[in-house]
Amino acid sequence: MTRDDWTAADVPRLDGQTVVVTGANSGLGYHATRAFAHRGAHVVMACRDMKRGEEARGELAASRPSGALELQKLDLADLDSVRTFAETFADVHDRLDVLCNNAGVMAIPRGETEDGFETQFGVNHLGHFALTGLLLDQMTGEDVRVVTQSSGVHESGEIGFDDLQSEESYDEWDAYAQSKLANLLFAYELQRRLDDEGIENVRSVGCHPGYAATNLQYRGPEAKGSRVRKTAMRVANAIFAQSAEWGALPMLYAATEDVPGGSYVGPGGLMNMRGHPEVQESSERSYDEVAAGRLWSVSEELTGVEYDFEALADASSE
Repeated sequence: MTRDDWTAADVPRLDGQTVVVTGANSGLGYHATRAFAHRGAHVVMACRDMKRGEEARGELAASRPSGALELQKLDLADLDSVRTFAETFADVHDRLDVLCNNAGVMAIPRGETEDGFETQFGVNHLGHFALTGLLLDQMTGEDVRVVTQSSGVHESGEIGFDDLQSEESYDEWDAYAQSKLANLLFAYELQRRLDDEGIENVRSVGCHPGYAATNLQYRGPEAKGSRVRKTAMRVANAIFAQSAEWGALPMLYAATEDVPGGSYVGPGGLMNMRGHPEVQESSERSYDEVAAGRLWSVSEELTGVEYDFEALADASSE
């Protein structure tokens, strides 16, 4: 049952557990990393910018967590980097207990990843799809969580299978909404496939931070060189947003509390924009199993990553 006063102080002890957080150097990822580490976890900070990652690791280490902080390079806009990260992780760690698919980009001008994908779809969805599949072999613990960060904006999203990379037309907010809907279609489809294979030790959960003040909101205006939009965003953050620390609570709740696989966790306060985390319902479109299956197949084809559920089932039963 969801508590109406849950905070990071309620995260249980995680001694001996290994957690991967993408985008751990700032915003939601930074605060989730801090909470995990202070509860005893070994946290792998998966960051694109190693300089910023090292600065964040130093700040977090200065807070004297009882767990460990490890920095590894991960660029979700480059599938070679995703594969290298997964290989390095497997060389160092024999088990993964929590994977937080958190990093992302929001409402930026159209660009392409190293592999030619539209950047928002490529980073927010395809990069995490590939990462999860490549780390699947390490998910052999008793209660593994895959937590995928979405957004309330997913409610306006549609998966444009006929123009998935937004080559024919592009709107930065439509592309963002598509990527966030893709996050939930992936999270729910992953749980369905785990269930179909009888894999009971891994749970896939979606979450969203509500309206949280992070650097993410400024990247679109900065990329466009729009001071007006950046100022407007700063004012909106100051008036309406909750802190990034509070925005990280749904991710922490999804990763550590006893929520069913296939759940969606978000803030339970004003218009689901702020407040303590709770299990919620996402949009009707996010539960479309046909679209989810099609997206899964397309994602496998685009990334070249296929999920070996049979091997995971065998390893988990040993």
